Amino acid sequence: MTGAPRDGEAAIVAEGLRKRYGTREVLEGVDLRVLRGELVALLGPNGAGKTTTVEILEGYRRADAGTVRVLGLDPAREGRALRPRIGLMLQGGGVDPRSTPREVLRLHARLFRDPEDPDALLEEAGLAPVAGTRYRRLSGGEQQRLGLALALLGRPELLVLDEPTAGMDPAAKQATRERIAALRAAGTTILLTTHELGDVERLADRVVVLDRGRLIATGSPSELTGGGSPRVRFRLSAPLDAAARSELAAAVAAGSRVADDGAGNRYELAGLASPPDARTVAALAAWCGERGLLIAELRVGAASLEERYLELVGRDAVA
Repeated sequence: MTGAPRDGEAAIVAEGLRKRYGTREVLEGVDLRVLRGELVALLGPNGAGKTTTVEILEGYRRADAGTVRVLGLDPAREGRALRPRIGLMLQGGGVDPRSTPREVLRLHARLFRDPEDPDALLEEAGLAPVAGTRYRRLSGGEQQRLGLALALLGRPELLVLDEPTAGMDPAAKQATRERIAALRAAGTTILLTTHELGDVERLADRVVVLDRGRLIATGSPSELTGGGSPRVRFRLSAPLDAAARSELAAAVAAGSRVADDGAGNRYELAGLASPPDARTVAALAAWCGERGLLIAELRVGAASLEERYLELVGRDAVA
């Protein structure tokens, strides 16, 4: 089976989800659709409604209004039939701190009719060397890898992954990304929440952004980054005062502006009416050359997903 989403076959369909806690409305009519074989990243700042949305999809919480179908079933009413078909990797894990990875996987394997081999999962997760170590003595990254192994134990049709690479070192993160990519390529449907927007750019077919309980953007990573303002970023050998910035902006493109882009003489040419091209770069280089300024770094193109995300939810937001 390939990982390409199969048009029309939805693993998740949520329409008009509403949820209120006291006087605060956490979800305000959220719609979500995930096709089978698709990897969708659900993003948003703290308090945006991500956790509530996922809990409704899992059947742990009921929506006040709206409809939900996960693998064709209503999670609130048909949870017993649905749960064996979903793999959940949640932060915190709920694992007895006295147990070992081998004990946990072998115990949970008894809950499924046709589980994966626990020892094989330990090997794949890189946990074989610590298979007999108590959970409380595992590193944060090792606990995360055990959480993913537990989620895969029942050969799920749908995986829900909450911060799957949190607490991992770079090598473990890369191995986990490769594992997730392989699962998606094999046809597993995946709903991912994460602070690691680099993971989203590498892995996701589509991105859904929530903010204050509302869906504010959806599309592939390239579609979302293509929707941002065109940008030119550069670092110079010497700082620019306000007058020089105005002069540079006028020389490069009418209506543009030069703004700070961090410390160390880093600047951004913003407000361009059209995407930057060779003439934009040539004008920047000519102006700097006439004044003996070295362009130490230059980046031209669309914003990264992180930059686009911050444009959507505000730069003070936390993913």
